[in-house]
Amino acid sequence: MILSSPSTLSHRNADRKLTPLLALTASGAALLLLLVLIFLLRESWPVLSNGGWLRFVSDQSWHPLEGSFGLMPMVWATLAVACGAIIIAAPFGLAGALFEYFYAAPMLARVYRMMVVLLAGIPSVVFGLWGLTVLVPLIARWQPPGASLFTAIVILALMILPTVALTSSAALRSVPDALLHGAAALGMTRKGIVTGVAIPAAHSGILGGVLLATARALGETMAVLMVAGNVVQNPTGLFEPVRVLTANIALEMAYATGDHRAGLFASGLLLTLMVLVLAGLAARSERRG
Repeated sequence: MILSSPSTLSHRNADRKLTPLLALTASGAALLLLLVLIFLLRESWPVLSNGGWLRFVSDQSWHPLEGSFGLMPMVWATLAVACGAIIIAAPFGLAGALFEYFYAAPMLARVYRMMVVLLAGIPSVVFGLWGLTVLVPLIARWQPPGASLFTAIVILALMILPTVALTSSAALRSVPDALLHGAAALGMTRKGIVTGVAIPAAHSGILGGVLLATARALGETMAVLMVAGNVVQNPTGLFEPVRVLTANIALEMAYATGDHRAGLFASGLLLTLMVLVLAGLAARSERRG
């Protein structure tokens, strides 16, 4: 006891010294986010003050040079691409995490995790290039034109799958060993432990990871731009070309001026608010867990 007291005291002193630095860093990050929101609001204000958000809903089409700022086709396309991608990526990502933690041999688990981390590090433009040169022609033979909502969903699902897999794996690793050992001591099978103990105990972390992956899907630009077809229309079928909000900003910002430019900033503000809502839901889910 006498020997451990100085060590404990030194740890407390170190914590006291580190706390102001961490608080300053966190405050800086929050301030940066606030400045970004203020910048987006200021740049989009010319079009927001001239009809507000109602214009983006009520206008029938997106023709900014003619004073029409209908964003809803691109909003629906953005939501359709993100939701479709997460519907594919979530079960596969969770299955991969369960395989790594409960079923794979240690060596195989390490190799699998390394491959998932490598997949997460591939640039989005590489996914887009592969989709444009391989997936689009392949789908075009079946359902032309190939560049469509379905292609964007598949590419985006591949991109966010590592996020779901890695966050789900982290959530499963945070489950106390005592719960798993207790379930095994009661005679539960591995399947029963996975479905009856591990997943319910880690569900908040898994849900948080799915929400963060959805946020990434909403903000993805280059890969979706390359394979979605970029036609401004409501998504009424899986194999129709669509344009998402991020692709619209990337395509038109270079020559936009006046209200057109403000409208693009307003769509960026909308995207930021959507991502903030998802991030807040993910943080709340982790806190509840």
